[in-house]
Amino acid sequence: MDNSIDKLIIEHLKGLRSEVQTLRLEMHSEFRDVKQRLASVETTIVASKHEVADIRGDYVRQQVSIDSLPERIQRIERRLELS
Repeated sequence: MDNSIDKLIIEHLKGLRSEVQTLRLEMHSEFRDVKQRLASVETTIVASKHEVADIRGDYVRQQVSIDSLPERIQRIERRLELS
């Protein structure tokens, strides 16, 4: 009787081992997919940050140009003796 119980327990343990191994393989596969998707998201975020930096650079260049306009207009007015 003890021998049949031992065999039954061993069979259950083998089944559990097989299930755990299957789950482990599935998890590794899913983790690989998650890591790839996360890398894609990170790449997109970095690209977005570069685009934002470029837009800010354009804004700064435009603002510098606009800031110099009053001085240029005053110079033109002085040369044309309009002021």
